[in-house]
Amino acid sequence: MSTAILTGPPVPGSSLEGDLRSLGFDVRTADGPGDAARLLAAAPAGDRVALVDPRFVGHLHALRLALTDPRFPVAAVTGALTARPAARAALTGAVRGVTAGEPAAGEVLVDEVAAALDADGTAVHRPELGSLVAEVPAEAQERHEARSRVDAVDDEAIRLRSAVKARDGFFTTFCISPYSRYIARWCARRGLTPNQVTTASLITALIAAGCAATGTRTGYVAAGVLLLLSFVLDCTDGQLARYSLQYSTMGAWLDATFDRAKEYAYYAGLALGAARGGDDVWALALGAMVLQTCRHVVDFSFNEANHDATANTSPTAALSDRLDSVGWTVWARRMIVLPIGERWAMIAVLTALTTPRVVFYALLVGCAFAACYTTAGRVLRSLTRRARRTERATAALADLTDTGPLAGAVARAASAAARRLPGVVPLAAAVAGAAALVLCAALTGHGSGWTVAAAVVYCLTSGIAVARPLGGPLDWLVPPVFRAAEYGTVLVLAAGAEVNGALPAAFGLVAAVAYHHYDTVYRIRGGTGAPPHWLVRVIGGHEGRVLAVALLAFLLDGEDFAVALTALAAAVALVVLTESIRFWTAAARGGAPAVHDEGEPA
Repeated sequence: MSTAILTGPPVPGSSLEGDLRSLGFDVRTADGPGDAARLLAAAPAGDRVALVDPRFVGHLHALRLALTDPRFPVAAVTGALTARPAARAALTGAVRGVTAGEPAAGEVLVDEVAAALDADGTAVHRPELGSLVAEVPAEAQERHEARSRVDAVDDEAIRLRSAVKARDGFFTTFCISPYSRYIARWCARRGLTPNQVTTASLITALIAAGCAATGTRTGYVAAGVLLLLSFVLDCTDGQLARYSLQYSTMGAWLDATFDRAKEYAYYAGLALGAARGGDDVWALALGAMVLQTCRHVVDFSFNEANHDATANTSPTAALSDRLDSVGWTVWARRMIVLPIGERWAMIAVLTALTTPRVVFYALLVGCAFAACYTTAGRVLRSLTRRARRTERATAALADLTDTGPLAGAVARAASAAARRLPGVVPLAAAVAGAAALVLCAALTGHGSGWTVAAAVVYCLTSGIAVARPLGGPLDWLVPPVFRAAEYGTVLVLAAGAEVNGALPAAFGLVAAVAYHHYDTVYRIRGGTGAPPHWLVRVIGGHEGRVLAVALLAFLLDGEDFAVALTALAAAVALVVLTESIRFWTAAARGGAPAVHDEGEPA
């Protein structure tokens, strides 16, 4: 139970106490400003505590935004302030400082406390209220006028509108959100949590994958319908979190990882369904997963590289802003990058009407075009951007490279010399090693010793690429190059084996490794740091896994290679899933700050 302290006797006829109780607060009333400090000290140490001026007049949703959002240690609007347990000491000190003097008549104690917290260096979040009212009128006439302003605005309509993500794709904005927000409200009124809706979305998508795996037209139609329903629930969980302010560390992680699990499980279902009809599309399914994952790595790496840029001085960015001001170009540009709404709608419709092969061809063409478009724009921005990359950004890029012990040893040996080389060396070394590896695997045939040699060279070039901080304009491309090299090599070697089971095993291995890479991103975004070094060492780093797969292809024949690839996929999945689940559940139990990631539109 949270505790709300009214800093004075309630105003007759006010609904304030009832509003606070409806938000889950145990309401206590202070005799005056001096008594508020006593009640604050008496509140249970683990409680969220709110200070509210008894003269407060405003919308219930304004109070909800100020007092119940779990993401911020301290938050306030005029006349109302809250502090989570981590900020209780700062709140207590501010209250004591304010009440030590004699507040002037008519002054609002709560606003003085908020100002004192700001002055002491404690960040006070002040939510954007828009047309919502939050005031502390001093006179009866002012109170009457404030009540009139409250009655003139429907805060429930505002609450529903704000439940929808501010920036989304065309399909989601116009075909899903107009009604999914009402599903979110229905869920909130029945006590359902965002995590429960997220889980329902995952289960629905897995059932859709199972329907696709039947290989029948009825199954494909059912799969398309269920995939769209899963996406509706996927939109609903975030809207429910925003509507009811049920943000959590666990929820952000589940929402992000389940999205990838749903999509890639569906790819596997389509491949199984095609196999029942005599069509082997596992290579296409794995290619679609590789391309989509690399797209996301480009997004993540570019965003992390520019996460704390103080200014965007790129002419390319200025052109983008001008295009956005035209209006229709906003939606056109969002659609051509094939965000998740458009992508899932395309997959669902094509599944119901065509074949899995057509679905994957459309995915590969659409995602390849989107990848070229977005990457080209980001390269232009980076080349013309004049802001300096920070140490925080370079550290994030280093974590995203997933460098293992082999490349790490090379990097340490070459660090001194690398700092004297031109700035293009990190990206050039990464691209050269990756290109040589993938081309050698593709052109020399399965089991060639040349591929093993190329993998050894790749370990060397990967170490050179990370031998110095990734602070160059295009160094954010290094992690995506590593991902493309690793995933592409696994795909080429598995396809070259030409035995049943090799490509499904490769699909499982890439899925397990991709999960590890996504998990790294979400840890960085949540401010919890990258995965522990022991985990990266145990699973070999990207260069170690590439070398291992190349050696397996060289030493084993086709069927044994498929078995070994399956075992490697299972081992990597077991290690990364166990550590990831342990970490995120511990973070949730340990009171890690609640987060809400608006997510990638792609």
